[in-house]
Amino acid sequence: MTANISHEMRTHAPAEDVLTARELYRFYRAGEEETLALRGVSLRVGRGETVAVVGPSGSGKSTLLACLAGLDEPSGGEVRVNGVRISHRPETERARLRARHVGVLLQTRNLLPHLSLRDNIRLAQRAKGRGPATSPRELLSQVGLAERAHALPRQLSGGELARAGLAVALANSPAVLLADEPTGELDSDIERMVLAMLRERAADGCAVLIVTHSDQAVRVADRVIALVDGTATDASAAHGGRLERQEVRDATG
Repeated sequence: MTANISHEMRTHAPAEDVLTARELYRFYRAGEEETLALRGVSLRVGRGETVAVVGPSGSGKSTLLACLAGLDEPSGGEVRVNGVRISHRPETERARLRARHVGVLLQTRNLLPHLSLRDNIRLAQRAKGRGPATSPRELLSQVGLAERAHALPRQLSGGELARAGLAVALANSPAVLLADEPTGELDSDIERMVLAMLRERAADGCAVLIVTHSDQAVRVADRVIALVDGTATDASAAHGGRLERQEVRDATG
């Protein structure tokens, strides 16, 4: 179930871009005040690649992930998944495209509390509108929770919740997996397990993007993007694809 995780940044031959964002802007207005959360962010994630997005609190990381997932609309720019534009469409169309192409792993909102793990997965699979490629039991087995299929989220430990959320995110064999602080509340052993699972998804051809404050998550990524005041830079390029520990702490705040 788990994979070996190198502590060095990896380098790969250029892969087909599965997720692309071009010149994303996001404005918020509150009365007379305007907040610019994203300032022309462009990025790409290739098939089989893991990219970490780091930055201090308030830098725009969660806003970026919401725009990439089609959960929020950018004020300018566009997002494409598998070459299909997901942004600037009605919410119903964005939801349909998200169900088919994008898995989203959120800190607290992946699981409906009144449904068992099996039924949470079934609900996600029904949203796609086609027969599931992988059964709920098989997905739960992949994350080590086959015996917990009928459990409710409140009956799970923190590590089990993280793995169950990953199973839901993978319910429709997505081309892109977006994870928002997937290891934020986990101990080091469970964090390594979850990161190994994310790397396994990338090894299977998924494009994985992780929003994180964890230097361990940064160290398993192929590339690192630093977001500061809504502006993105390639934080690993200057070091041949490798960040030193102190630079990780500086980038994550």
